[in-house]
Formats: sequence, structure tokens, C-alpha cells
Amino acid sequence: MTAATHSSVSPADADTADAVLLGLDPEQREVATTLRGPVCVLAGAGTGKTRAITHRIAYGVRSGLLMPASVLAVTFTNRAAGEMRGRLRTLGAGGVQARTFHSAALRQLQYFWPRAVGGELPRLLERKIQFVAEAGARCRIRLDRNELRDVTGEIEWAKVTQTVPADYPAAALKAGREAPRDLAEIAQIYGTYEQLKRDRGMIDFEDVLLLTVGVLQDRHDIAEQIRAQYQHFVVDEYQDVSPLQQRLLELWLGDRDSLCVVGDASQTIYSFTGATPDHLLDFRTRYPQATVVKLVRDYRSTPQVVHLANGLLGQARGRAAEHRLELVSQREPGPDPVYAEYPDEPAEAEGVAGRVRDLIAAGVPAGEIAVLYRINAQSEVYEQALADAGVPYQLRGAERFFERAEVQKAVLALRGSARSGGSDDPLLQDVVELPSQVRAVLSSTGWTTEPPTGSGAVRDQWESLAALVRLAEDFARSRPGVTLADLVVELDERRAAQHAPTVQGVTLASLHAAKGLEWDAVFLVGLTDGMMPITYAKTDEQVEEERRLLYVGVTRARHHLTLSWALSRAPGGRPSRRPSRFLNGLRPGSAALGSRPGGPEAGAARKRGRRGPALCRVCGRTLTEAGEIKLMRCEDCPSDMDEGLYERLRDWRAGQSKLQGMPAYCVFTDKTLMAIAEAAPGEAGQLSMISGVGGRKLERYGADVLAICAGQEPAGADPDDA
Repeated sequence: MTAATHSSVSPADADTADAVLLGLDPEQREVATTLRGPVCVLAGAGTGKTRAITHRIAYGVRSGLLMPASVLAVTFTNRAAGEMRGRLRTLGAGGVQARTFHSAALRQLQYFWPRAVGGELPRLLERKIQFVAEAGARCRIRLDRNELRDVTGEIEWAKVTQTVPADYPAAALKAGREAPRDLAEIAQIYGTYEQLKRDRGMIDFEDVLLLTVGVLQDRHDIAEQIRAQYQHFVVDEYQDVSPLQQRLLELWLGDRDSLCVVGDASQTIYSFTGATPDHLLDFRTRYPQATVVKLVRDYRSTPQVVHLANGLLGQARGRAAEHRLELVSQREPGPDPVYAEYPDEPAEAEGVAGRVRDLIAAGVPAGEIAVLYRINAQSEVYEQALADAGVPYQLRGAERFFERAEVQKAVLALRGSARSGGSDDPLLQDVVELPSQVRAVLSSTGWTTEPPTGSGAVRDQWESLAALVRLAEDFARSRPGVTLADLVVELDERRAAQHAPTVQGVTLASLHAAKGLEWDAVFLVGLTDGMMPITYAKTDEQVEEERRLLYVGVTRARHHLTLSWALSRAPGGRPSRRPSRFLNGLRPGSAALGSRPGGPEAGAARKRGRRGPALCRVCGRTLTEAGEIKLMRCEDCPSDMDEGLYERLRDWRAGQSKLQGMPAYCVFTDKTLMAIAEAAPGEAGQLSMISGVGGRKLERYGADVLAICAGQEPAGADPDDA
């Protein structure tokens, strides 16, 4: 589900600081070599942000400027932390701590609790929903299954925003929360839930952060000890930090500024959990001296996928949209996105399953295909359709990989063989290489060289074992000479971090669960108004977050992208649904929201008449300089100008200047020609949107310019004769 963005440095090559920089693009190299002071990396989807920050840490370690044990890199998922640790180890910076916020805080809390509070740290409550149900019952409030989940979510939001039960109603009202029950009832359940935990000597994950913050605020000696340990901080996915996590980060830092944050406001999709991009957007206000680097070269997706992603964000509004990054694909062209309409949901699922089967037959691995939907309830019809088509699949967010019975049995068998050293194990006689040893051991637990036919439990179990085999192969490639015992240690570490290997089946996942992942082929399904955006997205900001969620889905695709919707729920139903409004103006045959008759020129003229602040189309910054406004980008932002087209336009302009006896800039300025060469418009409406191309110039020169952009010769007639 993931792949290197571009050429990598092998462990053998990364033996010097300069070797770590090999293969980085100019912007990534700037990130890697800027080791002093605050650094803010604005990184679009697929631009190699993890690569940039891991190479930054490794470069600092290799050059002697950073001690591995003094660096703490934090992110938001165990998978991301595990991937970061693996990359750092490959680059020779294995001593660096890469953890989630909760993991780092829990480790510190466990160490300092006896000294700060006394006794043992209370037990960790991993699943709070049962306690919430009991709290509701004690308050004589009956909660159905959905309400129970939503009330639990409200309690989590309250805690990460540092809101106590008594203040919850006012805070929820102010934040515009769509509460599942009366606010006073939720506050009552919240208070009872907290009392239940205290009575039973337990804490939840939010308490881990709250208690760590409390210890660091009250015990300056402990805070100073942690600051002496960790002197350099890297925060990934910074747009997702909550107020509580930001407070913890500030306490870790103290009065220092050795901080590198990485994020993309256009990928903020967790505001319902308390996440906010404000900390990322305000970074330069808090640190005026910060170095800001923008990563916009997309190594993941084809130009066709990137074009759709940019178009989707081009319609966005709000503060996050003002800072959007316009991606520039670095890949070869691929197929255009496919838009598919179906009469009903079963037909859509059957159609998707058929397309998936065709892709697999064409050579795309099942593990490189994903079907993404807005809510988990949509998965059932796709599970059935894929099973009927004989296509293996896995549900992301279902049972944890290392908790599966077949995985536990396999790990136990590997551990036994590792202990014996192979001497007493007949399976390992004359087997030397690690992957071959693993295949031999797992053959006794149900793994075979060929997968079983069909789907179901037997196929699921085989896929789990096959994932362990592939993990062993990757592990042996990255660390030559490793043993079976080394692999068992790696599996134990992955189990503790819940960093599961990839299972080779089509992934079924919600759009939220797909964040941070990527596939060769992605199917975005159920894209109707009411589902995308979801019906309960009422405010402008909630609708914009839904748009960002779809953007995240689009940018998961490397090569193939299909977007589909059904006009009714069930066969024979009234076709009353409409495709998502977010696709208006993007899918073939649709008009942008708010468009009126009168052709592209009239629409463009109306748009010019009510144009707001000009925004850089690469980084989203508000433009103030006339030259930048013409280009619609900052002077120092990357240009994707067609140099040949620019020279042809200059030659044509020289001819017009001579023909009319006027300075060349009176035809078009250099900046306007550059803007045209960057946009390469294909129709009059697109040309008219470029600053410096007014209605009169469009009439006089439009046909010639469009012909040149199309690679044709202009008519060459005297424009005054028109």
C-alpha cells in the first residue's frame, strides 16, 4: 500500500552525511539540511514528506549535529511511527525515538509516576465504550448502539479540548457540535464515566496526555529532565494536533525552538476529534523567524489524478483553502479518472467488483487496489460483490492483524524454531536464508505456495500467513544477514506498536481510515449528495471538511482512479439521488456550482467582476505584487511553464508589435505570456481567466494565442482588420 516516492539510498550507501541527501529534490534537500531553529514544512499529498523528515534526522545524526537519543519524532498512528522507525534504522539513525503522542506520553508517565505521584500508574482502559454504557445506565439514560459510539466520541472531544464535564454544554454549543443527545445528559454521562474510572483505578488514552501535561506543569524538575533528554522535536501531520497535544508539545519544548513541523491544511479531516489546522497555519505567527519549505512535487499520482485533486481544492473556501498547495505531478501520464453512474447500490458494487477483477487480470495486485467509502455501513454490499466475483479482500479497521488466531499460531511456531536455532527442527534442515526458513515453518501452520481457491475464512487465513512471508522477505532485503530470532524480535515490536504488514487482498476502508495510505488503483464509491458531503455537514466549515475528505481519497490513487455513484438505494427505487456537488465542473458534462448560461467567456467575465483576493495557485498565499498576481503564483514557487510555448508566444508577440508599431508589452507583458505558457489554455474561457487578458485582447488575439497553445500556426491576419 506504500512505495518509495523516488530513488532511494540503500543502507550500504548511507554511510556519510552527504550520502543521505542523494536522491532528494531541491525542496526536500532544504528540509533535510535546515537543522537550526523552527522549520515548517508545508507538504502536499504524495510529495515525500516522510522521506524529507527522516532524511533530515538522519542527516543531522550523520553530520554529528544531532545525537540520536536527543531527537523525538511524533506522529499520529502506530503504522506511521513504525514506518518512520524503519526508515531511520535503514539510514543509520536507529537510536531516534519515533512514537505517537500517546506512546511517548505513556512512556514518560510510567517512568515518572512513582516519583511525581507515588505508587503504580493506574491501569490503562483501552476500550472506553463499556464504561460509557455503564455510566449511561447509572444516569438512567438508555443509549442505543449508535448513540453509545457518538457519546463516547463527545467525551473524547471534550477531553482533548481540556473541557471538564460541567463546562461541556457551553463548550459544545460554542463549537457547533452535532451532539447525539441533550448536552446536559452527555455532561452527566461524562461526569459519571470519570467517576467510574477513578473508583476502579483506571485511566484512558486522553488521561495519559492530560496527566503528562499535569506532571510537567507542576513538577519543573521532571520537565527539565525530559527537556535535557529531548532537545530536538519533529511533528508529522501537524494539521491534526489537538489543543491538548499542542500543550504537551509546548511543555516538551520549554523556551526552545528546535522544532520541525510537517503538515497540509488541505488534509485536515479529523476536526470532530478536536484536531485543528490552526497551529500549523499560525506557525509563522508564533515563530516569525521560521524557515518555511513547500513540497508540491507529487511523486505518487499521475498528472491526471493530480489535475482532479487540484481542481477539487480549487473550489474550496475558508482559511485552510487559502493555504492550499497546488501539486505538480512528477510521474508519466496515466489514464483519465473514470466517472461511473449506476441505477442502484447493488449495481454499483457489482460494477466496481467487475472493474477490480479486470485490473487484477491486467496485472494489478489485489493488495494495490482499494475501495473507499464515506461510512463503514457502506462496506457490506462491496464485501458481497467482491466475494461473488472471487476477489480476495480485507477490511481495514476490523480485527487487529496480530490478534488473529492464525497469526498468533504462526508467531508461536516461528518463536519455537528461533529458540532451537534450527538444530532440532526438521523443517529447517538444509534451509539457510531467512525467507526460506519462514516459508518452511509456516508451511506447518497452513501456508502454501499457491493460495486456496475462492474466498472466505480459509483464504483470509492464508492471506495473513502470506503477509508474514512477504514481511520476512522485505526484512531480509533491508538487513542482510538477519536471523529467525531477529525476525521474531521485529514481530514483537510490530505487535506492540500494532504495525501490521500488508495483506494481499483488495482493501475496503472508510475515507478516514485511508489517510496516510496509497494504492495503484482506488475506487471512490457512493459519491452522492447526502453521503459526500454527508447530510449532517451543515455549516460551511463542515462542508469544506467533507471536500477535504474527498481530496484525501483522490490523492490515495497512484495510477487508476474511479469515482462512482448510484441514483437509488435499491433496485427499482426512484432515481432521486444526484452526484456529489464536489464533482460539479470536474466530471464530464457537469457545470461548476453557480454557473449560468452565456458560455465560458460570459462566465469568466462575471467571475472577474466579483473576484476576491488573488491566491497563489501553488502555496495558497494571498498575492499582493502585480507581477505575482499575473502569474497567479509567488515568484519563488515552482513553475511548470512550457518553455517552448513561451518562446513561440514571444516570437508571435514580436511580430504583432512590429506589425502594429507599438511596444511589445502593449500586446502582452512578459508576465502575462508566462502565465499563458504555464496555463496552456485550451479554450477562450480559460484564456480569459488569466490576468492581463481582457475582453478586448481576447477578441483581438485570442484565436492566435489559442492556436499557438494547441501547437498550430496562428492565422497571421492583421488584428486591426478583424
